Amino acid sequence: MTNYTDIGVTLENHVATVEIQRPPNNFFDHALITQIADAFNEADKNPDCRVIVLCAQGKHFCAGANFGTGKDDDSGSDEFTEEGFRNTTGKLYQAAARLFGNEKPVVGAIQGAAIGGGLGLSLVPDFRVASPEARFGANFVKLGIHQGFGISVSLPRIIGQQAANLMLLTGRRVSGEEALQLGLVDVLTDSENLRAEALKLATEIAENAPLAVKSVRATMRQGLAEAVITATDHELKEQQWLRATDDAQEGIRSVAERRPGNFTGK
Repeated sequence: MTNYTDIGVTLENHVATVEIQRPPNNFFDHALITQIADAFNEADKNPDCRVIVLCAQGKHFCAGANFGTGKDDDSGSDEFTEEGFRNTTGKLYQAAARLFGNEKPVVGAIQGAAIGGGLGLSLVPDFRVASPEARFGANFVKLGIHQGFGISVSLPRIIGQQAANLMLLTGRRVSGEEALQLGLVDVLTDSENLRAEALKLATEIAENAPLAVKSVRATMRQGLAEAVITATDHELKEQQWLRATDDAQEGIRSVAERRPGNFTGK
């Protein structure tokens, strides 16, 4: 398997493990999403791989996006900068759309936070194994912007339109137990057994006829990758004009200061 800078990839018993290695928060950027997409593509081309487990080192699965300045030589920062948002989001969404176009089943192991774009990344897998301490949140309205990463179509496809509306319009965080009830999580287990349970589910899938699994999955996910491409185009346009509003500036400040936003509708 190829060596990557920000992810580790191993293959054993027909299961490829793709591990995000930016602990503790595993903030993502274009480079990280591209590496994951490349690893998925490599797994698709490897006949010995039948299932993928997507997991992460550290406290959180993915606490959101790290835009930095958006320059090619930038190593990134935790700042949600105007320049970084304009320069990187379009390219990032193109890379994100690739994740939904892979051919082999993906099981996600979700610990800690999967927030904002991190929620979007957690929706890529076919199944999610999580601990009770996991937190899923689409906090975009609290930031004064529109959701991205294809969440507009991936979230309602998993939990239904009404439950998705509730998460998106309230911006509330959902615990692992609540996520299980919503159908957002398929297996709930303690954090010590999280990776083992994800591998167990992946192995159960890998034991089946691989051509049949690939065929059935393609049928069940038919149109998803195309829908994500269309959705991210719309999401980016909405994010761009909302990002210039006073409410978006206040949203970023209020979230950073851990207080409710004082929004004015401007």
